[in-house]
This record gives sequence, C-alpha cells and structure tokens, in this order.
Amino acid sequence: MTYLLLLGGLALLIVGGDLLVRGAVRIAERMGLSPMLIGLTIVGMGTSMPELAASVQAALAGSPGIALGNIVGSNIANSLLILGVAAAVSPFVVPRGVLWRDGGMGALAALALLVAGHVAGLSRPVGLALVLAMIGYVLLAYRQEKAATVHGAVYDKAAAFEGVDPAVGAVPDRSGHPAVAAVQFIAGLGLIIGGGSLLVDAAITIASDLGVGDDVIGLTVVAVGTSLPELVTSAIAAFKRQGEIALGNVLGSNIYNILFIGGVTGMVAPTKIPAGILGFDLPLLLGIALLVMVFAYTGGRLRRSEGAALVAGYAAYTSITAGLV
Repeated sequence: MTYLLLLGGLALLIVGGDLLVRGAVRIAERMGLSPMLIGLTIVGMGTSMPELAASVQAALAGSPGIALGNIVGSNIANSLLILGVAAAVSPFVVPRGVLWRDGGMGALAALALLVAGHVAGLSRPVGLALVLAMIGYVLLAYRQEKAATVHGAVYDKAAAFEGVDPAVGAVPDRSGHPAVAAVQFIAGLGLIIGGGSLLVDAAITIASDLGVGDDVIGLTVVAVGTSLPELVTSAIAAFKRQGEIALGNVLGSNIYNILFIGGVTGMVAPTKIPAGILGFDLPLLLGIALLVMVFAYTGGRLRRSEGAALVAGYAAYTSITAGLV
C-alpha cells in the first residue's frame, strides 16, 4: 500500500506540474510577456515544481535526507542516467561555449552547496544567496539569448518540455477564457502540494520499513521519480536528433535543482545537509559534473559508448547507495 501511495504521489506531482505550467504560461501570455521570457522563467521553474514540492515538504517534515537527497540525487540521475540514455539513443555534438557556461555553472552550484554544507548548512542566508544567483543567471541567460545563435541550457530546458507538450510552445496563445488558465494553475498547484505530501510520507515510511536512512530513499527512489519528466523530455529530444536540447535540458535542470529548489528549500525550511550526502554524494556530483564536461570536450561530442558508460556508472552508484555492493 505504501508503494502505491509513493507512485500516486509521483503521478500527482507530474500531472500537477504540467497543469501548473500550462496555466501559468497562459496567464503570462495574457499579460503580454514575451515567449522567450516565459520559457526561461515560467516554463523553466514550473517544470522543477515536482522536485521543489518534494524537497520543501521533506524539510518541513524533518527529513533532510529526503530533501537534500532529492536535489543531489536528481542531479546525479540527470548527469548519468538521463544524459547517458540520450547519448546512447543518439550521439550528439556539444557546443563548447554552451558547455563551459552552463556546465560550468552547474559545477559551481554543486561546489557552492558543498562549501555551504561544511560552513552553515542549508540556512536561510545560504538559501537566499542561491535564489539570488538563480535570478542573476536567468537574467544573464535572457540577455544572451536575445542575440544568441547557439542557445543555452535554460532555453533548452524549456524547449525540451515544449517538444513534449506543444500547449506551452513559443507561439503565444491568448484564446480561451482567462478563468480556464487560473483553474489550471490552481489545480496544478493543489496536485503538486498533495502529491508532494503523499510522496514524502510514503518515502519516510519505506525508509523506516527497510531500516535504511531517509537519505538513501531520497537519493534513489524520490530523486529518480521526480526526474522522470527530464528523462522523458531528453529521450524524446534525442529521438528527434536534437541532442543539444537533451544536453541543455540536463544542464538546465541541474542548475535549477541546486539554485532554485535548494535555495527555496533553505529559505522556507532551513536544514543541515546530512553527513553522508556531504561526505560522499555531493563531492561525487561535483566530480560527475566535471566528468561530463571532459567527455563532451574531448572530441566535442557525447558518443554511444560514453552514454553507456554514464548509465553503467549510475547503476553502480545506486547499488552502492542502496548497500547492494
């Protein structure tokens, strides 16, 4: 029964996130915001709402292992599992300028969280600093995208979602009654809150039943579950041979997870970073971020063999985390 509640919570988070993004996009279009600004802000942040809901509610429930495990584990899953699957489906060339800017930003975000964990934990000042960094990064991306010939990760994250759900595409759609958009937004928000509560409660129960730390469940089950939308959108982009969008989706999600989700979590429910995550998983995440950059830099592309290596690496990581090896 607990596992059904876990799956139900994940389903509510995913469906709620889609509804919230649809409603928010329609509201923003009626307010006259540009499609690019909508994509960089509302779509980009809206698609991260499942992870945000899970981490905030876990922190409020006194389960920092799930809260931080979800953030760190999602980024590890993004960089190894999701990017590996995308490269295995269709190898792709990587624009080095984008890689250094966005991949480098993801690595710096992981380093900042690692340093903060040793100094102050995920406190309110740290959370505020992360959110301000996110705002600054999005503003920089917006300025660069207006004149860009090669798009960055924040743009590609929105483009990947739009490739799955054309209803939030770049063409403004002001048809329909405004109340419909408001209902979509409110319903999506409600489903996200309800789904996050179910997911966290079930995850805590499962950790207790299995006799493992909640950080193990957060790093594996919760992280993979909340990363499913990224897996779907990146895989579809890869099938369409839009590898740069698949890569940008992963890099953009990694940046949002730490700066936006980590920042808001710290501001709403300050918490310490569990010692296990601080001592192993966060340094590993930083190493993986640098490894992906090396893979892409050597030859300027991610090959199938490298994608398979990333997936194998994720299998090994989950085995170690779950105590299977």
